[in-house]
Amino acid sequence: MNILLAGASGQLGQELYTQLARMGHITGVDRLVGQEGAIKQDLTELGQVEAMLDRLQPDLVVNAAAYTAVDQAENEPSIAFGLNAELPGCLARWCRSNERFLLHYSTDYIFDGSAREPYKEDHRPGPLNVYGESKLAGEWAVGASGCEHVILRTSWVYSTHGSNFVLSMLKLAQQRPDLSIVSDQVGCPTWARNLAQTSSVVLQQALDNRSDAELQGIFHYCDNSVTSWYEFARLIFERATELKLLTQMPKLRSIRSADYPQVAGRPAYSVLDTRRICKKFGLQPPSLEESLKSCLKELVA
Repeated sequence: MNILLAGASGQLGQELYTQLARMGHITGVDRLVGQEGAIKQDLTELGQVEAMLDRLQPDLVVNAAAYTAVDQAENEPSIAFGLNAELPGCLARWCRSNERFLLHYSTDYIFDGSAREPYKEDHRPGPLNVYGESKLAGEWAVGASGCEHVILRTSWVYSTHGSNFVLSMLKLAQQRPDLSIVSDQVGCPTWARNLAQTSSVVLQQALDNRSDAELQGIFHYCDNSVTSWYEFARLIFERATELKLLTQMPKLRSIRSADYPQVAGRPAYSVLDTRRICKKFGLQPPSLEESLKSCLKELVA
C-alpha cells in the first residue's frame, strides 16, 4: 500500500510514521519542515497538492497536518482555515474521485465546553474560537466530499517533540520557581503515541471492511483520564522529579481562566466520550499516569 502522510514532521506525524510503516510505503509531506525522506510542500497551495496526489497516487491519505496555534489563529484566520478546512477538503475530494481512503484528525475544540458529561460524536458543535471553527469546517468538507473516511477527534495531545503542554511545563519549571496554572479547564490529555497506535488499529479494520459503514465516519479518541491543566501540570512535575528530569518541583498556584486572559476562548469542559470507538474497534485507552510516565522516560533516554 502506498500511503501519503500530510503533516509528517508534527508531533503526531512523527509517531504515525512508525505505525503506518507496518501497512506499506509512506511518503511524508510537510508544509514547512521536511522530515528526512519527506517532501517539503506548502500544503496551502491546493493546486500543487492536487498535482502531488496525481503524481504519487496514494492508496491511503492520512492528514495529520493542522494549524494549531489557537491564539494566533484569531489574527490569522485565513491561514488557519487554509490548513484546517481547505486542505482536508482538497484531500477528501481527490480521494472521492479516485476511490481512495482518508484518515483525518479533528479536535475537542469544536465544542463550547458547556456540557456536563462527555461529548458524544453527534453532540451539537459550537466552537469558541477561530481554531475550533476552522477544524469544524474541515470536518464538514470531508463529510461533504462523499469519500470513504474516518475522522478522529482527540484532545490535549502531547509527546516528546514538537510544541505541547508537557514540554512547555518542563521548560518553564527550569526557568521559574513559581507557576500559576489554570484549574477550571478540564479535558483528557492524550499521548501522541497512543493516538498513532489507535489510528493503525482503526485503519486496518476499516480498510479490511470497507463495505461496513459503521467503521467509517467520526470517532472520539483520547486517553482514559480526566483532569485539569493544573492537575496535569502537577503530575508532570511529580513524575519528572522522580525521573530526575527536574531537580525540584516548582511551587504551583491554581488560578481561574479569568485570571489568565488569552486571545482565544477555551472550552471549560473538553471530555470526549470514547465508548463508540472502543466498541467498534475493540480498544481500551490507556491512563494518563502510565502514558505520561512512558513519555517522560523517553525524554530521559
